[in-house]
Amino acid sequence: MVKIIADSTCDLSMDLLKKYDISIIPLHILLGENEYEDGKNITPDEIFKWSDENNTTPKTSAAAMDTVISVMKPLLDEQNELICFAISEEMSSTANVMRLAADELEATDRVHVVDSRNLSTGIGLLVIKAAVMASEGRTSEQILLKLEELIPKVRASFVVDTLVYLHRGGRCSGLATMLGSALKLHPRIVVSDGKMSNDKKYRGRLRSVLMSYVKDLTEDMKHADRERVFITHSGCDRETVEAVREYIASLDYFDEILETRAGGVISSHCGPGTLGVLFISE
Repeated sequence: MVKIIADSTCDLSMDLLKKYDISIIPLHILLGENEYEDGKNITPDEIFKWSDENNTTPKTSAAAMDTVISVMKPLLDEQNELICFAISEEMSSTANVMRLAADELEATDRVHVVDSRNLSTGIGLLVIKAAVMASEGRTSEQILLKLEELIPKVRASFVVDTLVYLHRGGRCSGLATMLGSALKLHPRIVVSDGKMSNDKKYRGRLRSVLMSYVKDLTEDMKHADRERVFITHSGCDRETVEAVREYIASLDYFDEILETRAGGVISSHCGPGTLGVLFISE
């Protein structure tokens, strides 16, 4: 059988992980000298509190080799093949750790590491596709071939409420942060070929900005894979999230609209109030 593994940055909910039988490997989050496992013993809200109190952004690091081995080994012992998804190699060395773990377990022929070229539920979309194919009895070769086709079609973008976290993490200049706060600017961050870039700036209050953002995606969403779309956020207020959901539902296009909360690693870098709409194009 083919089993699916993903690192914690896929930002899938516990319900989805159980539904699709997906195993998770946590990345690490460092708050000063204290180290935590993403999704296991630290919450995004605790991260935001620490970050604001210390006026700095937590450091994040790749999954630990022993953790990767501990997840892989029982599945390999059951004679499964593994397809392992990692956050873009432009952003983390987790994919390489997975390869090294496969080598350590002498299972490089049965462990297939996928560089998602993405983050958050941009990865999650691919993970679910693979899990469904595995449940249908597809071979690893068939699944990997389909993934090659799908990876460039993932559309992942998000709008941030504050530039402070991106600035603290070295992803935004001090001047841009100052101007962004003063002018109420909210950049749209797009993931393309494994890298993040800013392709548009919105101005105004966050709820209005997010509605403008999702409306800007309308034509792209109407040419998307109909199966599912994700709304992933790092703690937006309920009314705003529901407004985004209602707008997407009004398009009467997607079979399901899934909402997830961004995990610790993603939240560490984007800060509170970030929201993204993610889907796969046709």
